[in-house]
Amino acid sequence: MFQDTSLLGRSAHGLARWTALLGGFVLLAMIGIVVFSVVGRAFIWAGMKPILGDYELISVGMGFAVFAFLPWAHLTRGHALVSLVTDNFGDRANMWILVVTDLLMLLASAFMAWRLWFGMLDKFNYRETTILLGLSMGWAYAAAVVGAVVMVIVSAYVLGRSICDAIAGRVAPKHAGSEN
Repeated sequence: MFQDTSLLGRSAHGLARWTALLGGFVLLAMIGIVVFSVVGRAFIWAGMKPILGDYELISVGMGFAVFAFLPWAHLTRGHALVSLVTDNFGDRANMWILVVTDLLMLLASAFMAWRLWFGMLDKFNYRETTILLGLSMGWAYAAAVVGAVVMVIVSAYVLGRSICDAIAGRVAPKHAGSEN
């Protein structure tokens, strides 16, 4: 059930991948906004101007992009890893350490999603908006909530996968970027 080739595993991978791709498109859009805004500022003398509210758009987009990339990074074990001590432990001990760290990641993700949810409700209730564009901050939080909820779903899957691997004695795949 908690194998990457199962329906649940393929669904978790697909959800994380599509969320990361959407975050990538948002990141590209933010790059475009910055480039056009900087060019507009540089050529004010020629009648061009910066994009109004560029900082607001970047902050809203970045809130989503950060949470959009987290599920993929966790699923592929792409997070930074400091293993000075654990490298000396056996495979079995490291498998159970992964279970503990995956449980902590699930708890942290659930906490962030929970608090973002209530932050979003507050922003909508108080009708808070950005200064220049008047964008509702509630929608900015809602975009981050989407990524945070996907992170909770993926974290639950990764925890299940780690538990199954530890019980079966399967060594977890190497971390992204790690070497032997």
